[in-house]
Amino acid sequence: MSSRQEEKERRRKEREEAERKASAQSARTKRLQIIGGAVIGIAVVVVAIVLITSGGGGSGDGGGNGSVSTTASTAVKLPTRRITNLEDAAKTAGCTLKSPPIEGRDHTTANVTYKTNPPTSGNHNPEPSQDGVYDPGNTPSPEHYVHSLEHGRIELQYKKGSPQRTIDTMTAIFNEPVNGSPGYHALVFENNTGMTAAVAATAWGQMITCPGLDDATIDALRDFRERYTDKGPEFIP
Repeated sequence: MSSRQEEKERRRKEREEAERKASAQSARTKRLQIIGGAVIGIAVVVVAIVLITSGGGGSGDGGGNGSVSTTASTAVKLPTRRITNLEDAAKTAGCTLKSPPIEGRDHTTANVTYKTNPPTSGNHNPEPSQDGVYDPGNTPSPEHYVHSLEHGRIELQYKKGSPQRTIDTMTAIFNEPVNGSPGYHALVFENNTGMTAAVAATAWGQMITCPGLDDATIDALRDFRERYTDKGPEFIP
């Protein structure tokens, strides 16, 4: 009888011990799930903060680069090129070609008043704007992109408030290969100097301004880009 009681007591203790271990394991698993969920939640918040602070862009007037893409896509298909002479294309499109005097090329962190609109030369910020297509409203300040002109860049500009078709067409021109590379040494952005022209292109000491954007204008911008790319006083790859 005593032996049976002892056996029952032993089995009860084993059962209780097993239940205790199972309960402890369940509680531990639950704690790990809570901690894991908290870590994931924190990670999501951190990623969101990084995206907001790094991808939000901001006013182009306050920085060198704004929000820029070096591989912008567009559904616009450009017309077959017909006029390969810059002067002929500009005349046909009613565009104006100018070679304004060089206004200087010193570095400065101050605001600069340029004599041409859009600017074509002058003192500029030590940090140049990078190549690429800038979102409307995120154009770099003139002091930054004038420095890019000094490096031989071509800057394709459209008037503020232009329709999306104009923006896409300027981007398509940017995407045409020069020296074998789409977007080679070029920038596309919304003008922020109050120019009256519908579209324009600038190089160091050179500019073309156009009242509209038709096939002849597209050829003129193509010709301008080919003639003046890498013709600035400094060559920067």
